[in-house]
Amino acid sequence: MKVIQFDAYGGYERLSLEERPVPTPGEGQVLVRMRCAGVTPLDHTARSGALPYRLKLPLVPGGSGIGEVVDAGTTSLRAGTRVLVGGQGLGVLQDGTWREYLALPAAQLLPIPADLPDEQVIALTTGAGYLTAYLALTELVGLQPGQTVLAPGIGGAVGEGTMDVARALGAGRVISTASHGDKAEQGQALGHEVIDLSQESLQAGVLRLTEGRGVDVVIDGVSGPLTGQELGALAPGGQLVVVGYAGGKEALINVTDIIWRKARIHGFMFSLFAPEKIVQANLQLFEWLREGRLKPSLAKRFPLEQAAAATRCLIEERPYGRIVLDIG
Repeated sequence: MKVIQFDAYGGYERLSLEERPVPTPGEGQVLVRMRCAGVTPLDHTARSGALPYRLKLPLVPGGSGIGEVVDAGTTSLRAGTRVLVGGQGLGVLQDGTWREYLALPAAQLLPIPADLPDEQVIALTTGAGYLTAYLALTELVGLQPGQTVLAPGIGGAVGEGTMDVARALGAGRVISTASHGDKAEQGQALGHEVIDLSQESLQAGVLRLTEGRGVDVVIDGVSGPLTGQELGALAPGGQLVVVGYAGGKEALINVTDIIWRKARIHGFMFSLFAPEKIVQANLQLFEWLREGRLKPSLAKRFPLEQAAAATRCLIEERPYGRIVLDIG
């Protein structure tokens, strides 16, 4: 079978197309033929050696994807079932989804409803932005109907996912940001309220749009220089959930924004939630996708052998929507 792997840390060129034997599923495992897989910033972070721990190399990237059951073994799944593949450190702690076949425990596979096309599901699940937003807003924040939510990074998985999920949960207003005018215009054309950061700061934009009140909740997948402005844009009693650091790991904050605003700051990791809670969240997202309440964007598709170009596109071009590898 064909796989994409890297055997040393470095640039995009470290990603190589290799041949490996098709895996043999063990007890309780399922053999899956992959159809497509997502490309995310985490794949780039892992390959470049920027994670705070060392990886076992060579490693196949890819944290999620869609496949089809080939051999269900002794599990309750049936051959031919389309499944969402993810969890358990795929692409970081173990070989991921950028390959033609994989063998995994049935617990890491979620059957996909027959009426949901691959294109919609892979756009929904790549980067786990929608799942992150749902769990953060329902389990950590306890979003109340009518509240105002800020989701920086309109074109990214967390930014777009938070905007859609917050609306589905009854938010009164949802605001996002874009790093330049073109992306801001794309979001605005889709009906989103977007602050163009090339024209004004995040804090200034939020206070302008909310007439000085600020936002009740921030779901932040960008961080870096924006974090301090987000705290300054919170309404009294507001909450900030930090889920990623695409914009940088260092933040300059004014601690009085935490004290005087009675702010609460949460750190997000999927390990905070029981596996059954994550399954329930995914099923709810599938239902909203079916109803048309979620509209995830797909920017571009690449064949498996062009994984390096796909990663470069994601990191350097920062497109509006997800980047996907077609495998099967």
